[in-house]
Amino acid sequence: MTVPGIQTDALRPHAEDAFAHELKALAAADDRPRPERWRLSPWAVATYLLGGTLLDGAVITPKYVGPRRIVEVAVTTLATDRALLLLGVPGTAKTWVSEHLAAAVSGDSTLLVQGTAGTAEEAIRYGWNYARLLAEGPSRDALVPSPVMRAMAEGMTARVEELTRIPADVQDTLITVLSEKTLPVPELGQEVQAVRGFNLIATANDRDRGVNELSSALRRRFNTVVLPLPATAEDEVGIVARRVDQIGRSLDLPAAPDGIDEIRRVVTVFRELRDGVTTDGRTRLKSPSGTLSTAEAISVVTGGLALAAHFGDGVLRAGDVAAGILGAVVRDPAADRVIWHEYLETVVRERDGWKDFYRACREVAA
Repeated sequence: MTVPGIQTDALRPHAEDAFAHELKALAAADDRPRPERWRLSPWAVATYLLGGTLLDGAVITPKYVGPRRIVEVAVTTLATDRALLLLGVPGTAKTWVSEHLAAAVSGDSTLLVQGTAGTAEEAIRYGWNYARLLAEGPSRDALVPSPVMRAMAEGMTARVEELTRIPADVQDTLITVLSEKTLPVPELGQEVQAVRGFNLIATANDRDRGVNELSSALRRRFNTVVLPLPATAEDEVGIVARRVDQIGRSLDLPAAPDGIDEIRRVVTVFRELRDGVTTDGRTRLKSPSGTLSTAEAISVVTGGLALAAHFGDGVLRAGDVAAGILGAVVRDPAADRVIWHEYLETVVRERDGWKDFYRACREVAA
């Protein structure tokens, strides 16, 4: 769908642009109380995340598939003075949910600090235009506000991605912001006070290497919401199919006929290896070192769709996803390769209707 006034050639439009028509429909139908400076009421924000049909027939597509109470708690947290921490293993849609929450609440998901091992205090507090600083000395005009400072001044939602990748001393820069709702600027003898509507969403996981634990003082400033992996295989298949379709359309890839069958096989492989047991519960399995998340399944299927479109007949087949699965499973060339080989020989080889998948996986692993 083309939305008037929205840039359509962006590889990945921001949530507020990609779903502008849904946000507009919700705003028009939303007659419930809204917190100060919120674009939508908490009920409408939750509907935007979870999907539904409005009274005028407008369809809101689900952005998150999971327990409704999780979304309600997250939205309610943002309506209080507590910051929100979305916690979960990699691939549980933490960033996706964070972006859509900010888009629905503030209409702008771009006030973002991306956490890395090299993130400095300036990324959270403020920096300086050094040319003006040298020419004029410290002044408000020479100050370069961070996304967090802008959100405080404008009453909007800031986002901090991968909070636990940021060095611990830089993380603690947020303590004053979240407890006192103020950001001192000692160079100017001033401070920026947060106006109503300001809040912060952070995401974190404790599974990856290079993680810096949150201090107890900082953790107390957040209300933590844990995002689980999809509860059922069908939920995960639906999530993968929906996201692959969205990504495929943005890349002008043709829709793959009967692609749902290969998606279901990819999800089955990932879930069995992730859980350490086959779907029927009869065979115990060794789990590889990777997370085998839903996000990785989306990547595998999207790559397979591109192969089918550019080097095949346009039909998504086992051979198109086999290489992607091998790359996702075998992260440790020694241990993971043995685990993958055992899985192929003891499970995939004997499974009815999976002979083509077995042959394709054996071929790329040879």
